[in-house]
Amino acid sequence: MKRILFVFVLCLAILSCEKNTENTMTVSGNIKGLKKGMLYLQQFQDSALVVLDSMKIEGNGAFTFSQEVKNPELFYLYLEKEDNNNINDRITFFGEPGEITINTSWNTFDIGPEIYGSKSHEKFMEFNNMMTNFNLRELTLIQQSGLPEFQEDSLALDSIQNLVNKNIVSKYRYTLNFGLNNGDSYVTPYLMLTSALEANPKYLDSVYKVLTPEVASSKYGEDFKKYLEK
Repeated sequence: MKRILFVFVLCLAILSCEKNTENTMTVSGNIKGLKKGMLYLQQFQDSALVVLDSMKIEGNGAFTFSQEVKNPELFYLYLEKEDNNNINDRITFFGEPGEITINTSWNTFDIGPEIYGSKSHEKFMEFNNMMTNFNLRELTLIQQSGLPEFQEDSLALDSIQNLVNKNIVSKYRYTLNFGLNNGDSYVTPYLMLTSALEANPKYLDSVYKVLTPEVASSKYGEDFKKYLEK
């Protein structure tokens, strides 16, 4: 009888220690080459960057964080290295409930990290990769306009400026079309708030109307609605 009671109490103890729920996000991975440092899981809350969790790393770059997440949101991994260098120290990712893996290296921490397990982050990167193409196109045109042969030719400068303007219009068109085609993604309202605020409000309203009820009621969905109501 005592043995049965002991097993029963042990099971209860194990169950009580199990904190994971259907809303638990587990972020784990490895920082190759990292010998010593502090790693932080961060998020913006009420316009302030808040530390949700942290861990000290010594001799091994493996890490694991667990966090309850109601809806997919933007998170950050911040690495405080003991190298007196504040560059390449923060990874931005769209987190969501489930298992997320992030692998990177200590010396190129935020450059091309491998991130798996988050469908929201995949959408986020799909958009960012296209934005990179638009930004590189604009940078190339601006650099070209600084060349002597263009500085001395007003018609050529006007032509480049027209190309820059067309590139900007194409960027906004892509952003709005992305929103219209991804009303079921929690990334959409966030991107509208960060990349399309200068667009015509009627187009932004069209994007809001295609959001699914779940996305519209999320943190970024509600922020998007408040912006439109202004």
